[in-house]
Amino acid sequence: MANLKNAKKRILVNKKKEERNNNYAASAKTAVKNVERAIAKKDKEAATANLKTAIKRIDKAAGAKVIAKNTCARKKSRLTKKVNSME
Repeated sequence: MANLKNAKKRILVNKKKEERNNNYAASAKTAVKNVERAIAKKDKEAATANLKTAIKRIDKAAGAKVIAKNTCARKKSRLTKKVNSME
């Protein structure tokens, strides 16, 4: 357990940041899953709508440095490619 005042504060701040980062990551993952479910059901309209949401959430996660820039770009590219290749 921390004894110094600044160490106690760091623990609190780190916990807040961890919760925020987990929210960004979970939100992005859920959005990606929603797109993939729509693709599996072959529902292009739903997939396109969910893709917009997924891209926003992935960008937010990258902006908060929860995921790396290149990972963000790769995820968006692959999802978009899947949606565009639907019939």
